[in-house]
Amino acid sequence: MSAAPRPPIPSLIPESAPFTAEQRTWLNGLFAGLFGLSENVTPVSNADAARLLAGLLDGTPIVAPTEAGVGTEVDDGAPWHDPAMPLPDRMKLAEGKALPRRLMAAMAQQDCGQCGYNCKDYADALFVKSEKRLNLCVPGGKDTSRTLKQLYQDLDIAPGAAPAAGPTTALAETKSPPATLPGRSRDNPLYATFLARRRLNRPGSEKETWHIDIDLAGTDLDYVVGDSFGIFPANDHDLVAAILVALDVPADFPIGDRTFREVLTDGVSLAPAPDMLFELISYLTGGERRQKAKRLAAGEDPDGDAATLDVLAGLHKFPGIRPDPEAFIEALDVLQPRVYSISSSHRCHPGRVSLTVDAVRYEIDKRTRLGVCSTFLGGRVAPGDKIRVYVQKAQHFALPEDPSKPIIMIGPGTGIAPFRAFLHERQALNAPGRNWLFFGHQRSDFDFFYEDELVAMRASGLLTRLTLAWSRDGKEKTYVQHRMREVSRDLWSWIGEGAHIYVCGDALRMAKDVESVLTEIVAQQSGRTPAEAAKFIADLKAQGRYQADVY
Repeated sequence: MSAAPRPPIPSLIPESAPFTAEQRTWLNGLFAGLFGLSENVTPVSNADAARLLAGLLDGTPIVAPTEAGVGTEVDDGAPWHDPAMPLPDRMKLAEGKALPRRLMAAMAQQDCGQCGYNCKDYADALFVKSEKRLNLCVPGGKDTSRTLKQLYQDLDIAPGAAPAAGPTTALAETKSPPATLPGRSRDNPLYATFLARRRLNRPGSEKETWHIDIDLAGTDLDYVVGDSFGIFPANDHDLVAAILVALDVPADFPIGDRTFREVLTDGVSLAPAPDMLFELISYLTGGERRQKAKRLAAGEDPDGDAATLDVLAGLHKFPGIRPDPEAFIEALDVLQPRVYSISSSHRCHPGRVSLTVDAVRYEIDKRTRLGVCSTFLGGRVAPGDKIRVYVQKAQHFALPEDPSKPIIMIGPGTGIAPFRAFLHERQALNAPGRNWLFFGHQRSDFDFFYEDELVAMRASGLLTRLTLAWSRDGKEKTYVQHRMREVSRDLWSWIGEGAHIYVCGDALRMAKDVESVLTEIVAQQSGRTPAEAAKFIADLKAQGRYQADVY
């Protein structure tokens, strides 16, 4: 005799909610059990309800069972944490989320590591107040710092917010960076020796890109391909000299046990001008100038030029201001390290690390502005100089564990850096997996980075396919995503054979376009709908078969 079928659990979570089918089923069961919404569902006890709902009240993640029976954090993929999305749009999407998730939404670049955390752990550390520095997100700059400051003020009124000392929530248990060996985090760098630089562009290029070699001898540092390398730069000497003139302060004025010039050179950031600088200026002037400084300190843009103001431009905007040198230094942000994808394999070149760096130079108001670290590496540091460095371990960006798996690498411009490392690694391991590289830049005659290496790898069979795109060689601009469309059938074939896909480079345009084109290819070649193709790409990401290192 068969038993009568059980009536279904009520469906409370809409299909449009950002959860998988398994997560929706679990949440429907959770709420049905909490409130006894069906005669076939037994309400949970008050104690169990308090335990399950604690996460909803204090921001602690709910843990749902997986198919394997192991708990995992319910994660909607953080759709607001798209680095190509403007900050106001990210914050709009994060409205109504738990405060740690809104803190995470304010951060500009997914898990770049420059803050010393991944984004989620940095947000969680701010939430439990084990971390109080709000300006660690280098890519986010002033906009992220201002937003974090506003959200940080909500901590005192947020339900379940942890006290400043001795947090006891589960969220606080692992969020502070653990003590690390020298050279393994930004908080514990060590000194390495700058070896050499060589220009990767040929004469006539509109770009300035450098291959950088750094000697790790005597440091005990190593790394794996996919990792990044952090460097503490020094500010441009001419910029420091101009600030000394603007302030009319002697270069040897003592700041603690250092001179004013030394602190300006490697202790503080000189771009952009921080809000605290304008707050300081507002105390030293009056009238319209005071009001303008106060508006700038509040994040407003009274003259339409706030986005272009570095420290020197900020001083020129208020000529004659003479703050106390120590107060001036305290008003500036600490000079942060910069992180670059490693473009070498430690197996091939033990004791050495290589980087691929675009030197950033541009003009504003007839004054050349400089990327602080890119031009430091591209000119100011000399062979033999000691520089402070550390290895930043990769977050979800690594070769497949199975060396027989094929890989597809999409990295135009300096995005080639980790893929040069991947190819050298696979060569050292004699990995049998096939390798396909998409590379592009402006002009083939001037901007073909590592051409001799790649041609040799192609000839040897290590590089199975090399697909190139040059945006300025013809009348029509051709980018890597255009080349992908041209070989869509082959791409789909590789994916079907288990290929892992890697993307490195510009997050705002290239990476977004590449994912869009890849989704089109999946739909076209497999007969899936656009929504099904998007889910296919999402599944690849969840499986670790689609990884991105974007900036």
